[in-house]
Amino acid sequence: MNDRKLENRSPLKFFLLIYGFSIPLWMIETRIDVKGLPLDIPITDILAAFTPLIAASILIYKEEGFIGINKLFKRILDFSRITQKIWYVPIALLPFLMYLFIYIIIHLIGLPLPINFYIPFFSIPVLFGLFFIGAVAEETGYMGYAIEPMQERFGALSASILMGIPWAVWHYPSIIQQGHNLTWIAWATLGTVAVRVLIVWIYNNTDKSLFACILFHTLLNVGRPLFPRDGIHNPLVDYPDIHYSIIAIAAGIVVFLWRTKTLSRYRYA
Repeated sequence: MNDRKLENRSPLKFFLLIYGFSIPLWMIETRIDVKGLPLDIPITDILAAFTPLIAASILIYKEEGFIGINKLFKRILDFSRITQKIWYVPIALLPFLMYLFIYIIIHLIGLPLPINFYIPFFSIPVLFGLFFIGAVAEETGYMGYAIEPMQERFGALSASILMGIPWAVWHYPSIIQQGHNLTWIAWATLGTVAVRVLIVWIYNNTDKSLFACILFHTLLNVGRPLFPRDGIHNPLVDYPDIHYSIIAIAAGIVVFLWRTKTLSRYRYA
């Protein structure tokens, strides 16, 4: 993408549009109660998940017309950009490893864990499809539109944090409706920003592949309803300090090894 197109892009307008579209949905959120959705996500949050895609499409159309929108949508399946296939390893395995370490740490500390739990493996294809659509809706906006001008101006790590904070705050209405307190919200904010750092890291090391970000985001979300839990204990909810600390530690290791400016220059290469 040339510098002139980057200069035309406005991350501020992008975030304002996201919140502008989301606020009316949050206002009616308490009046709609649909049970049984993955992760107990409010139905209005599912609708709001499409606001980054809508915001990016509006701005791209204004800046580049239908040609720009066509290019943006083609990037959703730009797996050909991932020329170094080794990057499928962290994309696929890092979510699993983080959840594994969360379980191990909870066990080692001696905190209560589910005794009789059932992991719905047969629901994985359905969960993958649903979460993939949600990841497309979010990442096409965040990574497809906003990240490039932000990285150009602030560098990779700073851009990740600046993007991660409003992304985390965007989740607050859902978190509050689920009954979590301020401490829980603080840990969730840390973890959400850390996830954004990991997504930008993957993006910058896969030749700016939007598909790589979407796939990582999808697998991270799929792992949440598959994490062992029962009617009494849901460790990801019960222990947010452990849950989100592991993700933050993973992001910290990435920042140390791949440097803050680009998140793509391996320190020991």
